[in-house]
Amino acid sequence: MMTTMARLRYQGVALDKADGEVADALQRVVRAYTTGRTFRAVSQSPWIETGHDSGHIECTTCGSSGIPKVVRRPYMTWQKTFELNRQIFGLTAADRSAIFGGLNHSLALYGVCESLHLGMECDFVTGMRPRAQAMQLQAAGTTVLYITPTQLRLLTGSGETLPSVRLILCGGGKLDAKTRERAGRYCPAATIHEFYGASETSFITLADAGTPEGSVGKAYPGVTIAIRNAHQGVGEVWVSSPYLFSGYAAGGSEETRTDGDFMTVGELGFLDPSGHLWLCGRRSRMVTIADKNVYPEAVEALLSQYSDSGVCAVIAAPDASRGHILHAFIQGHPDPLQEKTLRRLITEQLGSGMVPRRFWFLPEFPLLSAGKADLKRLEDYLKT
Repeated sequence: MMTTMARLRYQGVALDKADGEVADALQRVVRAYTTGRTFRAVSQSPWIETGHDSGHIECTTCGSSGIPKVVRRPYMTWQKTFELNRQIFGLTAADRSAIFGGLNHSLALYGVCESLHLGMECDFVTGMRPRAQAMQLQAAGTTVLYITPTQLRLLTGSGETLPSVRLILCGGGKLDAKTRERAGRYCPAATIHEFYGASETSFITLADAGTPEGSVGKAYPGVTIAIRNAHQGVGEVWVSSPYLFSGYAAGGSEETRTDGDFMTVGELGFLDPSGHLWLCGRRSRMVTIADKNVYPEAVEALLSQYSDSGVCAVIAAPDASRGHILHAFIQGHPDPLQEKTLRRLITEQLGSGMVPRRFWFLPEFPLLSAGKADLKRLEDYLKT
């Protein structure tokens, strides 16, 4: 066990020598996973609870727009993908990975467990400033990043190069072209693979350099994608897969439904003739503006591409005359010139009805430990 423990580091310190609540929780994850015991990681801290029955992992959904739910999944649903990723990406015990998010959320926890399973050394750098993270990874010779688009924007915005990184696995949101290009400059040896999935489904699609800009890629090996109840070409995304979770251990979602071997989490999109999946947004976030269906995610994607920081979110608020209006939140200081440019670009590319009523520039942007925008905290700004 001590050999395994020493292969993980928390903020630059070998795990078996690290102190603190997060280090203690990470140690318990290692013990639980390597002995096959059920464990739960469910709080921002995070807090770990281990059980005596074998073979299950419990972690939270991101909770960006509500109370996080606890998903329960058998070990095998992740372990099958560990072995596939070993083949697809050439992962070996010689690689060294880095984890950026809170341990209680699925991407970070997945990265830790995959690293343990494949024998990779792993650096857990959550809670550090982006420049400190980059310097730590430089010193460690990190080769693999498990990271969200927002975390990647912040890391590459530090100005530090990471020449040893050869693979970036990016999920938990749409990776925009600006962040991809900057990651290519600061991680010049890296191949970037964006993936789409959910805590309930694990991998659904995988994208690479040949994927059309805007698509989230083609079906991950073993996954079948179906578009149901399409209207004007856009329908609900359903998946059949050996990697699906077994249910919620706490909470639930009306958007998550099953039909035979297929499941949906309420995402809307379409498949092109080549089998590439294109997402429009979550059904739960779709609103009407002037009698037209609008997806805030479309505006977020454009803001991520053209705003200075790339860290942003869009919130819809009820409006008596138009049905809804949009509010844009961007990390940074007020910039009238940037706002004017963004309003013009949204009008040109998405239409005048998609232009946010107000732009909020926030020096400190609220993020969840999963590396996504905290939509509930952003909604509080609209109440002031």
